[in-house]
Amino acid sequence: MKILLSLFLSVLLTSAHAGENEIRKSLHSKFPEVGKIEHIVKTPYAGLYEVVIDDQLLYTDTEGTYLFQGDVIEANSRRNLSDERRRVLFAIDFDKLPLELAVKRVKGNGQRKLAIFTDPNCGYCKKLEKELSRVTDVTIYRFMYPIFNGSDEIVRNVLCAKDPNKAWEDWMLSEIAPAEAACVTQTAKVKALGKKLRVNGTPNLIFANGIQNPGYLPAEDLEKNLNESVKK
Repeated sequence: MKILLSLFLSVLLTSAHAGENEIRKSLHSKFPEVGKIEHIVKTPYAGLYEVVIDDQLLYTDTEGTYLFQGDVIEANSRRNLSDERRRVLFAIDFDKLPLELAVKRVKGNGQRKLAIFTDPNCGYCKKLEKELSRVTDVTIYRFMYPIFNGSDEIVRNVLCAKDPNKAWEDWMLSEIAPAEAACVTQTAKVKALGKKLRVNGTPNLIFANGIQNPGYLPAEDLEKNLNESVKK
């Protein structure tokens, strides 16, 4: 019985692997311009296969005849299933982030961790800071990522301030501009890091489990994600 079960499972696995190989070959023949196909996995919905090409999540059919670009939305719950998968597929190793480039802020016991790419002239970044003011027991690493016009100067003044955290929060929460200051900053390295991680906008949150959230979150969702990201 064990031998038969083993043979049955072997056939199933071989069949699935062969199917993925056939899809890979089909996509390469029909779309020779595509880059490296990093993986092909069957989804639980509509018979689609998810395909990762050049850090993009795409979908294809069982024959590898078509490529679909876009989001899969579950109609009943309106959950964005594609977005949920992207967060897992493109998770970042938090421990490998160059945290020395960030402005560190410890609140409470600081046990939970959160990294943020943020811009001083970003409206949603300011909205996020108001929510963060309601969250404690967290260590925040703020990567100053000036992408808006006029942001470079503010970032420099914040980084060169005697207390960068106070200068930042004064500006973001109370619109108190940081005093003019000059020093050597590592903003160029932060910009390079953002480009490497494909940070296309701010705020961009990275939780300790590597899950990214591009965009603002209210305090309740911050708490939920922070708790889920704590390593057991």
